[in-house]
Amino acid sequence: MNGLSELDYIALEDQYNAHNYKPLDVVIAEAEGPWVWDVEGRKYLDCLSAYSAVNQGHRHPRIVQTMIDQAQRLALTSRAFRNDQLPLLAKELCELVGYEKMLPMNSGTEAVETALKAARKWGYQVKGVADGRAEIIACTGNFHGRTITVLSCSQSEQYRDGFGPFTPGFKLVPYGDAGALERAITANTVGFLFEPVQGEGGVVVPPRGYLRDVREVCTDHNVLMIADEIQSGLGRTGKLLACEHEGVKPDVVTLGKALSGGMYPVSAVLSSREVLGVFEPGDHGSTFGGNPLACAVAREALKVIVEEDLCQRSKELGEYLMSRLRAIESPHVRLYRGKGLFAGIVLNPEAGGARRFCEALRERGVLAKDTHGNVIRLAPPLVITREELDWMVDRLEDVLMMA
Repeated sequence: MNGLSELDYIALEDQYNAHNYKPLDVVIAEAEGPWVWDVEGRKYLDCLSAYSAVNQGHRHPRIVQTMIDQAQRLALTSRAFRNDQLPLLAKELCELVGYEKMLPMNSGTEAVETALKAARKWGYQVKGVADGRAEIIACTGNFHGRTITVLSCSQSEQYRDGFGPFTPGFKLVPYGDAGALERAITANTVGFLFEPVQGEGGVVVPPRGYLRDVREVCTDHNVLMIADEIQSGLGRTGKLLACEHEGVKPDVVTLGKALSGGMYPVSAVLSSREVLGVFEPGDHGSTFGGNPLACAVAREALKVIVEEDLCQRSKELGEYLMSRLRAIESPHVRLYRGKGLFAGIVLNPEAGGARRFCEALRERGVLAKDTHGNVIRLAPPLVITREELDWMVDRLEDVLMMA
């Protein structure tokens, strides 16, 4: 369109953009459903879904049209005034997920920050923890975002290097070990922050019964169970929320990513009146949080998930995907794990890292992303077909069998 080649775009980005990512060298220009096209016209199957932000597929026509219609009416008022979309999103999201209150934000990290603030203030006002003493427990291997406070409960040396000092009041326990959680709780513990499936950690699924045990521990000790469902929620694992696989209802849930179908930054915290009721006017806010454009888009994105039965689709196709993956007997693979259309291929140390396999997949028209060095993460849009999954797995098998 403007005469630039793929290499030109890559050179411009490398020259002018901060190098806080190391993307695969593909420059995407168009997308539809589970497919994307680069600036040279090459077609790829997207098996990352923008880290689960486009569960509904790229440019879902209903969500696109809603965004256009709302943008032509009203985009932003700030929360200084009311708008006609926020009340409807609040009602529809609370009723869909089963909570009394929601608080809208923009990014997933903001939602986690909001949940942490709510938990601390709840601890002081409701539980009776002494001022400044509140503790929040998180898990090893977690990923909840990039702000300094959220990094304060991260284990990753790279994420933390050069960004201290960090916010006090956090401690870590092994993921998947409810007993370790219970032993770590003190009278000052106000919340337990966790992912029902660790996405950035390599699609790590906890042992069966872990979520039920965590629910029991948190209830027994009057600690808020805070589920980060930003990647795992909204159909990705085959349920609306991943916690539903064990019939568990957390006290607080954070949502983002697919809450807008990838069309606009939208996130939310859901909880009870008791927890979110600790916020009074002026305590917390966001200029763009709850804006009418975001709310209209989120409302339609939720309707698409429900009306197109994407949770069930993810469940059925996810089971099929895992059956096909486990049939691949590659010398490079240590194990396959996942839930729904959320899979991790864990490679052996001598495999040479996951990056080279993702680059080989790109050459064959499949876009996937490495994480934690030795894991290939697969999370295609939930609108993908069985035939498209077969097409992807055939190419994946070819790659996994290479030297």
